[in-house]
Amino acid sequence: MRMTDLTQLQAEMTEWRRDFHRHPEFGFEEHRTAKLVADRLRAFGLEVATGVGGTGVVGTLTRGTSNRSIALRADMDALRIQEATSVPYASGHDGTMHACGHDGHTAMLLGAAKLLSEEGGFDGTVRFIFQPAEEWGQGALAMLEDGLLQRFPFDEIYGIHNMPGYDVGQFRTKSGPVMSAEDTFEITLTGSGGHASRPDRTQEVMVAACALVLNLQTIVSRRLSPTDIGVVSVTEILADGVRNALPGTARILGDARSFTSEVSAEIEANMAKIAKGTASAYGVSAALDYRREFIATINDPILTQAAMDAAATIFGQDKIANLHDPISASEDFAQFLAHVPGCFVFLGNGRDSKPLHHPEYDFNDVGLIHGAKFHTAIARSRLPQVSQGV
Repeated sequence: MRMTDLTQLQAEMTEWRRDFHRHPEFGFEEHRTAKLVADRLRAFGLEVATGVGGTGVVGTLTRGTSNRSIALRADMDALRIQEATSVPYASGHDGTMHACGHDGHTAMLLGAAKLLSEEGGFDGTVRFIFQPAEEWGQGALAMLEDGLLQRFPFDEIYGIHNMPGYDVGQFRTKSGPVMSAEDTFEITLTGSGGHASRPDRTQEVMVAACALVLNLQTIVSRRLSPTDIGVVSVTEILADGVRNALPGTARILGDARSFTSEVSAEIEANMAKIAKGTASAYGVSAALDYRREFIATINDPILTQAAMDAAATIFGQDKIANLHDPISASEDFAQFLAHVPGCFVFLGNGRDSKPLHHPEYDFNDVGLIHGAKFHTAIARSRLPQVSQGV
């Protein structure tokens, strides 16, 4: 075993990250990214499988004789956003950019793979999972459906996301629900349109649609328990009318968030009742299409504490804290946690960082070494070497 030059590793990760940033790829299109990841893992001496769930990559590193295994995960995909930064490594793909920091997540997990391959310090197997298509909630499912757990079994799993607004080197997580489920809905109102001058001769849907938007807000304020957390947001109204013609069809689209399957089911049931009742009051019909895109991300309490203990050895106890409240955004990592216990954590990206999904967002390269060190620390703490007595 040799000790890795961390200054050199930081420089390498920065180079890798900026290359990924320059060449962003949307979900299930991460062919170049996946090839570079696989090539580097092989160069580190790992066993590598490609094409897992489409464009996913899994690297395997085994040391010692233990049959225990853990997984470390990074997401690789970019967003359909036009970059507005002026950095020299800005996206070279028009309309696509790494606006969520997945370029940094990928680089720091590669750094951890290099550290662990060179230094060891654990007994068992580490799986390095590079996941496609996190942003639209399909990549984890694709890998699971492609036999991830059967082909590359592991006992627990950990993932990292950067967090704008926190100083670099700050570590946050919490046990239990940490990120919300995301459901999407589309309500179609159908009547019969007509001339704008004679609404009495139509069953137009625009007034019904406006009333329905307001009525949907009563789900959270009046239908859910005050102790439950839920959000219902209408984001679009699309109608087939024109300036002087009343529409006969309107589509109301939106997004709902929750932290338990029970609340999600309650939102759907109340939405169906309210849509039907409102439509009936205005003499039109309603059809609801309700879909569950992301499930809630729920951290295991014991492994959350293990993650915080490992992080304290890297960052110092003063940089470690519990999140006060769960985050209402959603994360595809939840699909792994539905099968295997684990913990999802957040590392600061700087107080001045632009928000995630902002066209001027950029991952803070200073945080790369922190992420690589955390991945390494959790692997060593969960797969400890056992001293052999004389």
